[in-house]
Amino acid sequence: MGHWKGTFAGLAAALWLAAVPAAAEPPRFELIYTEPAETELHQPLRPPAPLWAEVFARASKTIDIEQFYLAEQTGEALDGVLAGLEKAARRGVQVRVLVEEKMRKQSQPTLDRLAQWPNTQVRVLNWALLDPGPERKAGGIIHAKFWVVDGKLGYLGSQNFDWRSLSHIHELGVLIRDSHIAGQLQAIFDHDWQAQARQQAREAAPALPATTAEHNDIGYLLASPRPWLPTGVGDSEAELVRLIDATKQRLRVQVMKYAPLRHGSHAFYAPIDNALRRAAVRGVKVELLVADWNTDRPAIAWLQSLGRVPGVTIKMVTIPTAKRGPIPYARVIHSKYAIFDDAALWVGTSNWEGGYLDESRNVELVIGAAEPVKQASDLFQQLWQSRYAADLDCCREYPVVKRH
Repeated sequence: MGHWKGTFAGLAAALWLAAVPAAAEPPRFELIYTEPAETELHQPLRPPAPLWAEVFARASKTIDIEQFYLAEQTGEALDGVLAGLEKAARRGVQVRVLVEEKMRKQSQPTLDRLAQWPNTQVRVLNWALLDPGPERKAGGIIHAKFWVVDGKLGYLGSQNFDWRSLSHIHELGVLIRDSHIAGQLQAIFDHDWQAQARQQAREAAPALPATTAEHNDIGYLLASPRPWLPTGVGDSEAELVRLIDATKQRLRVQVMKYAPLRHGSHAFYAPIDNALRRAAVRGVKVELLVADWNTDRPAIAWLQSLGRVPGVTIKMVTIPTAKRGPIPYARVIHSKYAIFDDAALWVGTSNWEGGYLDESRNVELVIGAAEPVKQASDLFQQLWQSRYAADLDCCREYPVVKRH
């Protein structure tokens, strides 16, 4: 594989030639999209629920799932996924599920259900209590949303293991048919699974040796935080800044929330904000889609500050209330992706705030194959031009949107 260059100019055609699969072979990376119900945001991409159920049904040895939290509701799309997962466990597939301690209350009903199945283990890890070492403050959460089947097939994306994420939230993930990258996801899961055992034994989880991203022209895996990255998995924060700095003409970003602040505080978080402003100064057209949940203070003030920079355009997206009435923590855009010069795509699990890329467990995939890049571009443009997106008013006093 060739190494990723500092510029993307002229790269898209070469990547397409490198990425074309053999006849009848499925794509190495397949974008998976949740269209919020009762909207006009249709895309020719598969939805997650039937895909997850199908993959779990075909598992032969192992299914490992690492999630921020679990949330089911009878009669919703997650039912079929859990049914497929249970069938796999009952036919002998070894199932392991790891979730974040801070969301235990939300996850507990489903964890109790899983614990009754054969061949199934569940663990809850308090990520913030891992040994931070001398270079890192304690904090963060398991915010990653991924799974690995048989150590060969992987999935990551914005979808939580939550019935709302499968029907009522704008989400984007990627199915990974690449055994090497799936193996790296497996290594992340195995590390975190063992870290929970160490925590139960009141032992520290030591930092791993420093590693760098295995850049290549097709796709490579990133994760955070830096102290706990398996071999070959690059640091998400450093690579995101590098990719933004390498962009020459156009950068399109969709995230639920953007703020150069540490999550839950007013502490300044500079790396991404500085990179975006540098891009605009050198003439890059920066387009940013955020959710209407981005109106809390002081985050909205920072968003409006960025929107005042020449070359930066920001739109805020509002997904209408469902016909059934308000659904807590739903009806929002939650996808987390970026498109660099129409030549590379970033798909991940991190919000672009402090505390995610520097302290929390998240996973991201950079894709250079032309078809996923185009599909993400189409997804972005549809939402950008839709009636759900409105230009950010940099002088308006926005009311805070209630999430529940």
